[in-house]
Amino acid sequence: MHPGKLLAVLWLCASAGVVPAHHGISNWDLNKDITLTGALTRIELINPHAWIHLDVRGADGRTVAWKCEMRSANSLRRSGWTPQMFQAGSTITVTGSPERRIPSQCYLATILFADGSRMDRYGQRQLAVAANAAPAAQRARRTRDGRPSLAGDWAAEQRVMSDPRGQLGTLVPLSEASKMKAGDLPAGQAAFPGARGSPASLAADPVRAAWDRPIPVRLTDTGRRAVQQFDPASTDNPRLRCEPTNILFDWTFDSVVNRIEQTPQRLTLHYGHMDLVRVIHLDRGTAPVQVQPTRAGHSIGRWEGDVLVVETTAFAPGVLNADARILHGSRLRVVERFELDATGTRLTRSYVAEDPEYFADSWKGADVVAPADVAYAPYSCRDPGGAPAGR
Repeated sequence: MHPGKLLAVLWLCASAGVVPAHHGISNWDLNKDITLTGALTRIELINPHAWIHLDVRGADGRTVAWKCEMRSANSLRRSGWTPQMFQAGSTITVTGSPERRIPSQCYLATILFADGSRMDRYGQRQLAVAANAAPAAQRARRTRDGRPSLAGDWAAEQRVMSDPRGQLGTLVPLSEASKMKAGDLPAGQAAFPGARGSPASLAADPVRAAWDRPIPVRLTDTGRRAVQQFDPASTDNPRLRCEPTNILFDWTFDSVVNRIEQTPQRLTLHYGHMDLVRVIHLDRGTAPVQVQPTRAGHSIGRWEGDVLVVETTAFAPGVLNADARILHGSRLRVVERFELDATGTRLTRSYVAEDPEYFADSWKGADVVAPADVAYAPYSCRDPGGAPAGR
Protein backbone atom coordinates (compact mmCIF):
# COMPACT_ATOMS: atom_id res chain seq x y z
CA MET A 1 0.00 0.00 0.00
CA HIS A 2 1.46 3.36 -1.05
CA PRO A 3 1.89 5.71 1.95
CA GLY A 4 1.58 8.98 -0.04
CA LYS A 5 4.08 11.76 0.28
CA LEU A 6 5.24 11.05 3.81
CA LEU A 7 8.84 9.86 3.93
CA ALA A 8 9.22 6.98 6.36
CA VAL A 9 12.95 6.71 6.76
CA LEU A 10 13.75 3.18 7.84
CA TRP A 11 17.44 2.74 8.58
CA LEU A 12 17.99 -0.95 9.35
CA CYS A 13 14.26 -1.31 10.03
CA ALA A 14 11.53 -3.21 8.22
CA SER A 15 8.83 -2.02 5.92
CA ALA A 16 5.45 -3.71 6.01
CA GLY A 17 5.15 -3.69 2.24
CA VAL A 18 8.15 -5.69 0.98
CA VAL A 19 7.39 -7.53 -2.26
CA PRO A 20 8.42 -11.20 -1.87
CA ALA A 21 10.19 -11.52 -5.21
CA HIS A 22 13.59 -13.00 -5.90
CA HIS A 23 15.87 -10.21 -7.15
CA GLY A 24 19.09 -11.73 -8.40
CA ILE A 25 21.08 -9.58 -10.81
CA SER A 26 19.68 -11.52 -13.76
CA ASN A 27 16.12 -10.53 -12.85
CA TRP A 28 17.12 -7.05 -14.01
CA ASP A 29 17.56 -6.55 -17.74
CA LEU A 30 20.83 -4.66 -17.56
CA ASN A 31 20.93 -4.54 -21.36
CA LYS A 32 18.16 -1.94 -21.24
CA ASP A 33 18.18 1.59 -19.84
CA ILE A 34 15.32 3.52 -18.27
CA THR A 35 15.09 7.01 -16.81
CA LEU A 36 12.50 7.98 -14.21
CA THR A 37 11.81 11.44 -12.80
CA GLY A 38 9.39 11.86 -9.95
CA ALA A 39 8.72 12.76 -6.34
CA LEU A 40 10.60 10.74 -3.74
CA THR A 41 7.98 9.30 -1.39
CA ARG A 42 9.94 7.03 0.94
CA ILE A 43 13.03 4.89 1.31
CA GLU A 44 13.47 1.48 2.86
CA LEU A 45 17.04 1.19 4.12
CA ILE A 46 16.93 -2.53 4.80
CA ASN A 47 18.95 -5.67 4.12
CA PRO A 48 19.73 -7.42 1.84
CA HIS A 49 18.61 -4.61 -0.49
CA ALA A 50 17.40 -1.09 0.12
CA TRP A 51 14.54 0.33 -1.94
CA ILE A 52 13.75 3.88 -3.02
CA HIS A 53 10.14 4.77 -3.87
CA LEU A 54 9.03 7.54 -6.20
CA ASP A 55 5.84 8.71 -7.91
CA VAL A 56 6.33 9.12 -11.65
CA ARG A 57 3.83 10.99 -13.83
CA GLY A 58 3.46 9.48 -17.28
CA ALA A 59 2.70 11.12 -20.62
CA ASP A 60 -0.97 10.22 -20.10
CA GLY A 61 -1.03 12.24 -16.89
CA ARG A 62 -1.35 9.19 -14.64
CA THR A 63 0.97 8.80 -11.66
CA VAL A 64 2.66 5.43 -11.22
CA ALA A 65 4.37 4.33 -7.99
CA TRP A 66 7.84 2.95 -8.79
CA LYS A 67 10.34 1.26 -6.51
CA CYS A 68 14.02 0.91 -7.39
CA GLU A 69 16.49 -1.46 -5.79
CA MET A 70 19.78 -0.32 -4.26
CA ARG A 71 22.52 -2.17 -2.39
CA SER A 72 22.02 -3.38 1.17
CA ALA A 73 21.58 -0.85 3.96
CA ASN A 74 24.77 -2.07 5.62
CA SER A 75 26.75 -1.71 2.37
CA LEU A 76 25.41 1.79 1.82
CA ARG A 77 26.37 2.69 5.38
CA ARG A 78 29.95 1.56 4.75
CA SER A 79 29.96 3.72 1.61
CA GLY A 80 28.90 6.77 3.62
CA TRP A 81 25.27 6.99 2.50
CA THR A 82 22.90 8.41 5.12
CA PRO A 83 19.12 8.76 5.50
CA GLN A 84 19.54 12.54 5.31
CA MET A 85 20.39 12.22 1.61
CA PHE A 86 16.76 11.41 0.86
CA GLN A 87 14.28 14.27 1.34
CA ALA A 88 10.54 13.60 1.27
CA GLY A 89 8.75 15.20 -1.64
CA SER A 90 11.92 16.23 -3.46
CA THR A 91 12.21 15.61 -7.20
CA ILE A 92 14.74 12.97 -8.13
CA THR A 93 15.81 11.31 -11.37
CA VAL A 94 16.79 7.66 -11.39
CA THR A 95 18.57 5.97 -14.26
CA GLY A 96 18.85 2.22 -14.28
CA SER A 97 17.40 -0.95 -15.75
CA PRO A 98 13.93 -2.53 -15.64
CA GLU A 99 12.85 -5.70 -13.86
CA ARG A 100 12.20 -8.45 -16.41
CA ARG A 101 8.86 -9.63 -15.00
CA ILE A 102 7.57 -7.09 -12.49
CA PRO A 103 6.25 -3.73 -13.77
CA SER A 104 7.25 -0.49 -12.03
CA GLN A 105 10.44 -1.86 -10.50
CA CYS A 106 13.96 -0.90 -11.47
CA TYR A 107 17.61 -1.46 -10.67
CA LEU A 108 19.07 1.87 -9.57
CA ALA A 109 22.30 2.73 -11.39
CA THR A 110 22.48 6.49 -10.73
CA ILE A 111 20.36 8.91 -8.72
CA LEU A 112 20.22 12.67 -9.39
CA PHE A 113 19.05 14.66 -6.37
CA ALA A 114 17.10 17.91 -6.39
CA ASP A 115 20.19 19.94 -5.42
CA GLY A 116 22.03 18.75 -8.54
CA SER A 117 24.28 16.23 -6.79
CA ARG A 118 24.35 12.65 -8.00
CA MET A 119 25.43 9.26 -6.72
CA ASP A 120 26.17 6.08 -8.63
CA ARG A 121 25.08 2.74 -7.21
CA TYR A 122 28.58 2.12 -5.84
CA GLY A 123 29.33 5.76 -5.10
CA GLN A 124 31.48 6.48 -2.03
CA ARG A 125 31.07 9.46 0.30
CA GLN A 126 33.50 10.76 2.91
CA LEU A 127 32.66 9.02 6.18
CA ALA A 128 34.27 9.41 9.59
CA VAL A 129 35.19 6.20 11.39
CA ALA A 130 32.42 5.24 13.80
CA ALA A 131 33.18 5.43 17.51
CA ASN A 132 32.95 1.67 18.05
CA ALA A 133 35.10 0.84 15.03
CA ALA A 134 38.50 1.75 16.46
CA PRO A 135 41.36 2.41 14.01
CA ALA A 136 44.06 -0.26 14.01
CA ALA A 137 46.46 2.05 15.87
CA GLN A 138 44.09 2.12 18.85
CA ARG A 139 43.56 -1.63 19.06
CA ALA A 140 45.31 -3.64 21.76
CA ARG A 141 47.67 -6.12 20.15
CA ARG A 142 47.64 -8.60 23.06
CA THR A 143 45.22 -9.75 25.71
CA ARG A 144 46.13 -9.80 29.38
CA ASP A 145 47.09 -13.45 29.10
CA GLY A 146 49.45 -12.70 26.20
CA ARG A 147 47.33 -14.02 23.33
CA PRO A 148 46.78 -12.05 20.11
CA SER A 149 43.77 -9.82 20.59
CA LEU A 150 41.15 -10.61 17.97
CA ALA A 151 38.42 -8.61 19.69
CA GLY A 152 36.79 -5.81 17.75
CA ASP A 153 34.91 -5.08 14.56
CA TRP A 154 36.31 -6.53 11.34
CA ALA A 155 35.34 -6.34 7.69
CA ALA A 156 36.62 -7.45 4.32
CA GLU A 157 37.46 -4.73 1.82
CA GLN A 158 34.37 -3.59 -0.01
CA ARG A 159 33.84 -5.25 -3.36
CA VAL A 160 32.15 -3.13 -6.00
CA MET A 161 31.35 -3.48 -9.67
CA SER A 162 34.06 -2.13 -11.95
CA ASP A 163 31.29 0.03 -13.41
CA PRO A 164 30.22 2.44 -10.62
CA ARG A 165 26.65 2.21 -11.92
CA GLY A 166 26.70 -1.55 -11.39
CA GLN A 167 25.63 -2.46 -14.92
CA LEU A 168 28.91 -3.54 -16.55
CA GLY A 169 31.92 -5.60 -15.60
CA THR A 170 32.37 -7.60 -12.44
CA LEU A 171 33.02 -7.32 -8.71
CA VAL A 172 36.49 -6.09 -7.75
CA PRO A 173 38.07 -4.72 -4.55
CA LEU A 174 37.23 -1.06 -3.99
CA SER A 175 40.91 -0.11 -4.08
CA GLU A 176 41.22 -1.62 -7.57
CA ALA A 177 38.01 -0.16 -8.98
CA SER A 178 39.36 3.39 -8.93
CA LYS A 179 42.19 2.30 -11.23
CA MET A 180 39.87 0.76 -13.82
CA LYS A 181 37.72 2.19 -16.58
CA ALA A 182 34.00 1.63 -16.10
CA GLY A 183 33.18 -1.98 -16.86
CA ASP A 184 36.78 -3.18 -17.27
CA LEU A 185 37.49 -6.80 -16.43
CA PRO A 186 40.62 -8.03 -14.64
CA ALA A 187 42.79 -10.26 -16.80
CA GLY A 188 41.28 -13.71 -17.18
CA GLN A 189 38.04 -12.78 -15.40
CA ALA A 190 34.58 -12.96 -16.98
CA ALA A 191 31.77 -10.47 -16.49
CA PHE A 192 29.51 -10.95 -13.50
CA PRO A 193 26.64 -13.28 -14.51
CA GLY A 194 23.76 -11.08 -15.61
CA ALA A 195 25.87 -7.95 -16.19
CA ARG A 196 25.30 -6.09 -19.44
CA GLY A 197 26.40 -8.18 -22.40
CA SER A 198 27.27 -11.26 -20.33
CA PRO A 199 26.11 -14.67 -21.61
CA ALA A 200 23.65 -14.98 -18.72
CA SER A 201 22.07 -11.61 -19.54
CA LEU A 202 21.41 -12.78 -23.12
CA ALA A 203 20.13 -16.26 -22.26
CA ALA A 204 16.51 -17.33 -22.66
CA ASP A 205 16.39 -17.95 -18.90
CA PRO A 206 18.87 -15.42 -17.46
CA VAL A 207 18.23 -16.39 -13.82
CA ARG A 208 18.93 -20.06 -14.44
CA ALA A 209 21.91 -19.28 -16.67
CA ALA A 210 23.48 -17.15 -13.94
CA TRP A 211 23.66 -20.22 -11.70
CA ASP A 212 25.16 -22.49 -14.34
CA ARG A 213 28.74 -22.35 -13.06
CA PRO A 214 31.35 -25.05 -12.40
CA ILE A 215 31.28 -26.44 -8.87
CA PRO A 216 34.72 -25.85 -7.26
CA VAL A 217 34.94 -29.19 -5.43
CA ARG A 218 34.75 -32.78 -6.63
CA LEU A 219 31.58 -34.42 -5.42
CA THR A 220 30.54 -37.95 -4.50
CA ASP A 221 27.47 -39.50 -6.09
CA THR A 222 25.48 -38.38 -3.05
CA GLY A 223 26.78 -34.84 -3.43
CA ARG A 224 25.93 -34.74 -7.15
CA ARG A 225 22.39 -35.96 -6.53
CA ALA A 226 21.90 -33.30 -3.87
CA VAL A 227 23.11 -30.57 -6.24
CA GLN A 228 20.78 -31.76 -9.00
CA GLN A 229 17.83 -31.38 -6.65
CA PHE A 230 18.96 -28.00 -5.28
CA ASP A 231 17.47 -24.81 -6.72
CA PRO A 232 19.56 -21.82 -5.55
CA ALA A 233 16.97 -19.43 -6.97
CA SER A 234 14.28 -20.79 -4.66
CA THR A 235 13.85 -21.08 -0.91
CA ASP A 236 16.27 -24.02 -1.09
CA ASN A 237 18.73 -21.15 -0.71
CA PRO A 238 18.77 -20.18 2.99
CA ARG A 239 19.38 -16.53 2.14
CA LEU A 240 16.00 -16.44 0.42
CA ARG A 241 14.54 -17.46 3.79
CA CYS A 242 16.51 -14.73 5.60
CA GLU A 243 18.67 -17.42 7.24
CA PRO A 244 22.46 -17.81 7.55
CA THR A 245 24.29 -20.01 5.07
CA ASN A 246 27.40 -21.27 6.84
CA ILE A 247 30.31 -20.19 9.04
CA LEU A 248 32.61 -20.01 6.00
CA PHE A 249 30.46 -18.18 3.47
CA ASP A 250 28.83 -15.62 5.75
CA TRP A 251 32.07 -14.25 7.22
CA THR A 252 32.94 -12.02 4.25
CA PHE A 253 29.83 -12.17 2.05
CA ASP A 254 28.85 -8.70 0.83
CA SER A 255 31.79 -7.21 2.78
CA VAL A 256 29.83 -7.26 6.03
CA VAL A 257 31.15 -5.92 9.35
CA ASN A 258 31.64 -8.68 11.93
CA ARG A 259 32.29 -8.41 15.65
CA ILE A 260 34.55 -10.65 17.77
CA GLU A 261 34.29 -10.78 21.56
CA GLN A 262 37.19 -12.51 23.30
CA THR A 263 37.82 -13.99 26.74
CA PRO A 264 40.38 -16.63 27.81
CA GLN A 265 37.59 -19.23 27.67
CA ARG A 266 35.87 -18.39 24.39
CA LEU A 267 35.51 -16.22 21.35
CA THR A 268 32.04 -15.16 20.25
CA LEU A 269 31.73 -14.25 16.60
CA HIS A 270 28.80 -12.05 15.59
CA TYR A 271 28.51 -12.32 11.83
CA GLY A 272 27.36 -9.22 10.00
CA HIS A 273 25.49 -11.31 7.45
CA MET A 274 22.16 -12.81 8.53
CA ASP A 275 23.12 -12.37 12.21
CA LEU A 276 24.82 -15.75 12.58
CA VAL A 277 26.40 -16.14 16.04
CA ARG A 278 28.97 -18.80 16.84
CA VAL A 279 31.02 -19.59 19.93
CA ILE A 280 34.57 -20.93 19.73
CA HIS A 281 35.32 -22.80 22.96
CA LEU A 282 38.91 -22.44 24.17
CA ASP A 283 38.46 -24.26 27.48
CA ARG A 284 37.80 -27.78 26.22
CA GLY A 285 39.61 -30.28 24.05
CA THR A 286 36.72 -32.17 22.53
CA ALA A 287 33.08 -31.57 21.78
CA PRO A 288 30.47 -33.06 24.14
CA VAL A 289 29.12 -36.45 23.15
CA GLN A 290 25.60 -35.10 22.71
CA VAL A 291 25.56 -31.88 20.70
CA GLN A 292 22.52 -30.54 18.89
CA PRO A 293 23.51 -30.03 15.23
CA THR A 294 23.12 -26.42 14.10
CA ARG A 295 23.95 -24.16 11.17
CA ALA A 296 26.98 -22.86 13.11
CA GLY A 297 28.13 -26.26 14.37
CA HIS A 298 30.21 -26.73 17.52
CA SER A 299 33.65 -25.10 17.51
CA ILE A 300 36.69 -26.04 19.60
CA GLY A 301 39.71 -23.72 19.43
CA ARG A 302 43.32 -23.99 20.53
CA TRP A 303 46.30 -21.69 20.25
CA GLU A 304 49.34 -22.87 18.31
CA GLY A 305 51.69 -20.05 19.16
CA ASP A 306 49.91 -16.95 17.82
CA VAL A 307 47.65 -18.90 15.46
CA LEU A 308 44.15 -19.82 16.54
CA VAL A 309 43.19 -23.24 15.17
CA VAL A 310 39.48 -24.03 15.22
CA GLU A 311 37.80 -27.35 14.49
CA THR A 312 34.05 -27.29 13.93
CA THR A 313 31.72 -30.29 13.69
CA ALA A 314 28.09 -31.06 14.56
CA PHE A 315 26.65 -29.22 11.59
CA ALA A 316 23.05 -29.57 10.59
CA PRO A 317 22.97 -30.66 6.91
CA GLY A 318 22.66 -27.64 4.68
CA VAL A 319 24.42 -25.31 2.28
CA LEU A 320 28.12 -24.51 2.40
CA ASN A 321 28.02 -22.05 -0.50
CA ALA A 322 24.77 -21.47 -2.42
CA ASP A 323 26.47 -19.38 -5.11
CA ALA A 324 28.81 -22.26 -5.91
CA ARG A 325 26.10 -24.89 -5.28
CA ILE A 326 28.10 -26.66 -2.58
CA LEU A 327 25.92 -28.61 -0.16
CA HIS A 328 26.98 -30.65 2.85
CA GLY A 329 25.70 -33.32 5.18
CA SER A 330 26.00 -33.95 8.92
CA ARG A 331 29.58 -35.25 8.64
CA LEU A 332 31.03 -31.91 7.55
CA ARG A 333 34.23 -31.00 9.40
CA VAL A 334 35.82 -27.56 9.05
CA VAL A 335 39.29 -26.58 10.28
CA GLU A 336 40.11 -22.85 10.32
CA ARG A 337 43.31 -21.02 11.14
CA PHE A 338 43.02 -17.39 12.27
CA GLU A 339 46.25 -15.38 12.18
CA LEU A 340 46.74 -11.68 12.92
CA ASP A 341 49.63 -9.96 11.15
CA ALA A 342 52.32 -7.99 13.00
CA THR A 343 50.61 -4.66 12.37
CA GLY A 344 47.28 -5.82 13.76
CA THR A 345 45.55 -4.70 10.56
CA ARG A 346 45.02 -8.00 8.75
CA LEU A 347 43.24 -11.01 10.18
CA THR A 348 43.64 -13.91 7.79
CA ARG A 349 41.47 -16.99 7.98
CA SER A 350 42.39 -20.08 6.00
CA TYR A 351 40.12 -23.10 6.04
CA VAL A 352 39.68 -26.68 4.91
CA ALA A 353 36.23 -28.28 4.69
CA GLU A 354 35.83 -32.04 4.46
CA ASP A 355 32.66 -34.08 4.09
CA PRO A 356 33.15 -37.74 3.14
CA GLU A 357 29.44 -38.03 2.35
CA TYR A 358 29.31 -35.17 -0.19
CA PHE A 359 32.92 -34.33 -1.17
CA ALA A 360 35.36 -36.53 -3.08
CA ASP A 361 38.12 -34.21 -1.88
CA SER A 362 38.39 -31.17 0.39
CA TRP A 363 37.36 -27.59 -0.23
CA LYS A 364 40.01 -25.04 0.70
CA GLY A 365 40.06 -21.28 0.82
CA ALA A 366 41.14 -18.15 2.66
CA ASP A 367 39.89 -14.65 3.34
CA VAL A 368 41.16 -11.46 4.96
CA VAL A 369 39.42 -8.87 7.14
CA ALA A 370 40.72 -5.60 8.58
CA PRO A 371 39.57 -3.27 11.36
CA ALA A 372 36.18 -2.04 10.21
CA ASP A 373 35.57 1.51 9.01
CA VAL A 374 32.11 1.55 10.62
CA ALA A 375 30.77 -0.23 13.68
CA TYR A 376 29.09 -3.62 13.56
CA ALA A 377 25.32 -3.45 13.18
CA PRO A 378 22.75 -6.26 13.13
CA TYR A 379 21.71 -7.40 9.67
CA SER A 380 18.03 -7.74 10.54
CA CYS A 381 17.09 -9.28 7.19
CA ARG A 382 13.73 -7.94 6.08
CA ASP A 383 13.52 -8.92 2.41
CA PRO A 384 13.83 -12.66 1.82
CA GLY A 385 13.62 -11.99 -1.90
CA GLY A 386 16.95 -10.18 -1.83
CA ALA A 387 19.56 -11.03 -4.43
CA PRO A 388 21.72 -14.00 -3.39
CA ALA A 389 24.50 -12.71 -5.58
CA GLY A 390 25.23 -10.02 -3.00
CA ARG A 391 24.86 -7.01 -5.21
